[in-house]
Amino acid sequence: MFGLKARRHLTREVAITPPAPELSRHGIAIVACVKDEASYILEWVRFHKAVGVRHFHLYDDGSTDGTFDVLERILRPEELTVVPWKMRMRDEETGELLNGQTIAFAHALLNFGGKYDRMAFIDVDEFLLPKKGGTLQEALEGAGGFPNISLPWHMFGHGGHISRPAGPVCVNYTKRVADPMRQHLDASNFKCIVDPVEVTKVSVHHFETHSYGDRTANDAGKTVPRKKRKAAEFYSAEFIQLNHYYAKSVQELKEKTERGWSFDGSVEKYKNKVATTIKYIEENVVEDRSMLEFVQANGIELSA
Repeated sequence: MFGLKARRHLTREVAITPPAPELSRHGIAIVACVKDEASYILEWVRFHKAVGVRHFHLYDDGSTDGTFDVLERILRPEELTVVPWKMRMRDEETGELLNGQTIAFAHALLNFGGKYDRMAFIDVDEFLLPKKGGTLQEALEGAGGFPNISLPWHMFGHGGHISRPAGPVCVNYTKRVADPMRQHLDASNFKCIVDPVEVTKVSVHHFETHSYGDRTANDAGKTVPRKKRKAAEFYSAEFIQLNHYYAKSVQELKEKTERGWSFDGSVEKYKNKVATTIKYIEENVVEDRSMLEFVQANGIELSA
């Protein structure tokens, strides 16, 4: 069962009873909410399969561009679960827009979590890059088995591209925010990898567990209470780096902004948010070729 936290926190957190582990549970699953990602999802799936992801649980927010036709061509039924999931829900009493992504994550944990050792909760523009070892399983050893790992966004900008370049996103963009821990309302945050049978509270960017409450670890195993994970000393990308290809080209960011976002009632509010976020990203960037080097070194084919 799950319950929504009341009133003004209604959209942010969901409390659940952790799922029971299945005897055969193993591997890593990714959970993501998806809408009209046909142009990008092929490389995202190919990359994460190459680094050891066992299954993709994808929540479809009304895609109309053939996204899931692409997926069904490259994934076997035992590798893909698609859940129809219209995102726009409001609280009857307050009129507040609920975060359907949080509720989807809770649904995934309750219904599928017992099958896996780990579940990662990311978006299709986010890539989990192993920095040590060739797979996520190997890279996760750095956290020492802690059940709640927080990975900071490494936000990538336009990289000088006005229009969409040919080839995969994750190798075309190599300029990111210099300091991933520098604070910005919409451009500094975390995504999480968790042991699903431990989770008691769910949000898009943070989780709580039965054994450790709101304590979370970085990829190197340093643990802190959730409120302290934004401190500079918590930063690590020694074992796993979360690359967030937020902007892509100028053209693509414009198209993204015009489509709007499922959780912003105001189009203008969303446009302003995107504009301030990309300004922040582009203010102070560094070259980061770690993804390109990993793909080349491991012979990962992303576009076939």
